[in-house]
Amino acid sequence: QVQLVESGGGLVQAGGSLRLSCAASGRTFSGWTMGWFRQAPGKEREFVAAISWSGVNTDYADSLKGRFTISRDNAKITVALQMNSLEPEDTAVYYCAAGVPTGAPRQATYRYWGQGTQVTVSS
Repeated sequence: QVQLVESGGGLVQAGGSLRLSCAASGRTFSGWTMGWFRQAPGKEREFVAAISWSGVNTDYADSLKGRFTISRDNAKITVALQMNSLEPEDTAVYYCAAGVPTGAPRQATYRYWGQGTQVTVSS
């Protein structure tokens, strides 16, 4: 059974930092792209960041302005999202996803999703 389990969410003040982690299991993810998405209340889910299997190619939503960094550890089958200078607008449920690469990392066909972890940024 394939599982993606996110952790690291929580409540943080504006300007603070959080590090999200996602652990994947249940199959080999060799060659797969890993990504993070988020969904705020009343809004559609949106792309945040993605990283290729090799880690060489990364992709970020334009709105993040360099505040977030994605990384992965293929030996542990984990992917992390370091979030700095958090803003109230970053409040959302953050989802980890694993996808088959089809071009840029954000364009991967994401087939597996985690249950999400809540990030709340207070002003």
